Amino acid sequence: QVQLVESGGGLVQPGGSLRLSCAVSGSIVSINFMGWYRQAPGKQRELVASSTSGGSTNYVDSVKGRFTISRDNAKNTVYLQMNSLKPEDTAVYYCNRLYSDNGFFRALDAWGQGTLVTVSS
Repeated sequence: QVQLVESGGGLVQPGGSLRLSCAVSGSIVSINFMGWYRQAPGKQRELVASSTSGGSTNYVDSVKGRFTISRDNAKNTVYLQMNSLKPEDTAVYYCNRLYSDNGFFRALDAWGQGTLVTVSS
């Protein structure tokens, strides 16, 4: 297993932007799938963005066009750029390695502490 440390959350007004970082212990070059999840109060954790080592990305409909997942292999870090934030984006955000299970992505590692994003005026 790897260790995952998320950072970059905070309080932001609606329409604002944040960039989340996920520092991964060890090299991420060989990691096929990485993803960002979020868990809002009272809701289940959901996968909002995923990326492959080949550069393909996928997003849940609610964040398409606003969020961008990216990797910096040299820094062993995965990012989530979040623009045009909405109050409904308020959640704790987590990153994880993913594996494919019958066409669905599942989280591979133990969860980190996450980083809280609050979108409010």
